[in-house]
Parts: sequence; structure tokens; C-alpha cells
Amino acid sequence: MAPAAVAHSPVSSLPIDIPVTFPNLQSNYNRKSHSDDVYTYTIRANPNLTSGQHDILPSTLLPYDAYPKEVLGQTVWEAKDYIDRPEKWVIWWNEEEIADLERAAKEFEESGLELTEISQDNFRLSPALATQLGAIREDLINGKGFTLLKGLPVHRYSLKTSATIYTGLGTYIGHAVSQNHKGHILGHVKDLGNDPTQIDKVRIYSTNARQYFHADDSDLVGLLCLEKAFEGGESDIVSSHHVWNVLQRERPDVVKTLTQLWYFDRKGEVSQGEKGWFTNPIYSYYHGHLIGKWDPYFVRSLDRFIKAGLIPPLSAPQLDAIEVLEQACQRESLHMILDVGDIQFVSNLHVFHARTAYRDHAPETGKKRRHLFRLWLATSEEEGGWALPFPDSRFVKRGGIQVDDTPPRCPLDAE
Repeated sequence: MAPAAVAHSPVSSLPIDIPVTFPNLQSNYNRKSHSDDVYTYTIRANPNLTSGQHDILPSTLLPYDAYPKEVLGQTVWEAKDYIDRPEKWVIWWNEEEIADLERAAKEFEESGLELTEISQDNFRLSPALATQLGAIREDLINGKGFTLLKGLPVHRYSLKTSATIYTGLGTYIGHAVSQNHKGHILGHVKDLGNDPTQIDKVRIYSTNARQYFHADDSDLVGLLCLEKAFEGGESDIVSSHHVWNVLQRERPDVVKTLTQLWYFDRKGEVSQGEKGWFTNPIYSYYHGHLIGKWDPYFVRSLDRFIKAGLIPPLSAPQLDAIEVLEQACQRESLHMILDVGDIQFVSNLHVFHARTAYRDHAPETGKKRRHLFRLWLATSEEEGGWALPFPDSRFVKRGGIQVDDTPPRCPLDAE
């Protein structure tokens, strides 16, 4: 059942029961270097920035036999667990909470601060709402890894106020990180007319093309729907841990391939001294957690490096694994429709997500194009996040796509 079909069944209480201590996410711990056997990664001149998209630390690479045969726990779920049970994953804002968000946004806007400066300290929510967001955060990190918040009345806000509420809300979930070479920490999912076949240059979120199952380069991802498409643009999610278990039973040979090193494209978003690609397994196992890192658009776009003899072509087992993984994700996925005002948060560490292709309203209708705000959020180790097999694991603002020292920006529309 899609969320739109349960619009008259508001959920009055949090659909999870997890004891939570809610951290204040304002600390600024960073590590300037990380030694790993003979591998050393040194942070650039600005110690607050990390490039994200790192090669996996060599000492953390494990043979297939060292991986778990089956993953257990709350991160493993099947679509049938949620299709007809919206109370387990859909949360409706009540009027008191909306008023709290609007008050915090008004106070922030009156402060004259830039959106890039927003924090819990200057976007202050009631203790009750902050606690509820803390429970959602915990569930995203260590639970099922997704939630849908419904009913934010964006139709009565300006873009600036919608952005203020959304980015302010995000500070209670994680730390916003850059999503591209432009430094966008407030991103925009919108068709800019870019050619989706130019996958070595074009990021698919700036097109109306289908997005296959993938995980973004951050711990969590959030979307706020401002405008819907004429048709399509619907979401699918799947527990990457459940997919692991399914493939372990059905195709262990594919799983073994997914635990080996793969090349990923940076698509030209490269800092000084970096290669045009990085290497990671699709699944890594670190500190007791199975971590999924996957995007076929960043694997299939490497032809220019292959033709130059810099990296090897995809092998037959890898090509097979791409197809088998996508088919398993499609078969096991939960479908949802984001209505205007809906906010979706998803883990990138143990959930894969996808989007159907879409078509916007014809220009002559005067209706706006599909438009979603996007946040990539970091949840560091010291604030309860998972340890990751990357050199920036202990950074507060780890991951993302940071090119050199490009400063953070929060444009109010796609560019």
C-alpha cells in the first residue's frame, strides 16, 4: 500500500520503541591523518573537510569466507512486513509539531544567518520533538533504516522557509555534507534537461531517467517533496541486508563477487591529487556491520579509463552480479509514493533505494516541474554512527562529495 492510500490514517505516535539518548550534533572532532599498514591518507589543508568517495582501507578488506552467511537483526526486513502496516513507518506531523517547526524557522530567518550556518543551537525545537527526532535517527542508523514523515504544509511556505525547516530538521538527524563539486549541502532532485546517457558526466538526479537501486555517498539521505511529476518518479527501497541473505541462499557466487574490489567513477568531481576513480567492494564487513555501497551508474561509466588502459574492464562475473543484484532488489523492494510535503529519510549503509523514470507536466499547463530538496547526512562514530572502513570514519562530516575546499552552499533551486 503506497502512502497516498493511507492519507486518512494518521499515525499519532512514533512507530518504533527504541530507548534513545539523543546527542547534540554540534561537536567538531576531526582526525588529520589515518595510518593503515602502509596506506596513509592525509587530510587537505582544511581539517574540517574530507573528500568522501574514499578507497577502502586495505587492512579492512576481507575474503568472502570471513563475511557472515546470514545477517540478523532489525536492519533485515521484507516488504511484506510493511506494505499493509503504515503505522510501522509512516509518521504524520501534528499541528503542535508543525507550529514548533514554523516558530524555529521564523526565529532562524530573523537572525540573518545563512542556511549553511543552521544548527540545533539556532534552530531550537521543543524537547518533545527533539526527542522524537532522536528516536527516528536511532531507527535510521540501527533499525529498519527508513521512515516517511507526512503532512508538512509546504504549499503555504516560500522556498526559503521550506528550506529552513528542512535543513533545520536535518540537524537533529545528522550533519549535512556536500553532494557535488559545487558544495551543495541543500541538493535538488529536478530534471534540468541533462542527457542521462552521458553517465560519465551527468548525475542522474538532474535528469528524469530511472535510477536503479543504489546507495548515496553519505550515511543517510533525506528528500522533501515540493512538487510531484505528472507521472512516475516513485520510490522503491529494499533492505540491503535482506538482499544479502536472499543472494547467499540463491547465488553465493554472486555474493562472493560483490565482496571483491570494484572501481567507481568520480564523474569528474575530483580534488587535486585524486584519481578519477576509487575502489570499494559492494558489500564490506567492518566492526560487526555489513555495509552496502553501490551505484551502477558509477560503475558503468568508466569506459574512458578502461580504454586508456588505466583500469580493467568489468569481468563477466561482475556484469552478471550487476544484473542479479538489481533483479533481487526489484523483487524484494517496498514501493512508496512521495506526496507534496512528504519527507523521506533512508539509510545508505543498509538500505538501497531507487526511483522510477518520470514525466513532468507539459509547459503549457503552467504546472511546476517535479522538485525535491535533498540532504546527505553524516552520523559519525562518536555520535552513535557505525564505524566505516574509510579514512574519514571518525570525521563529524564524513562522506559526501567534497572537491578541494569548495565552501558549502544552499541554493534554493536546482542549478
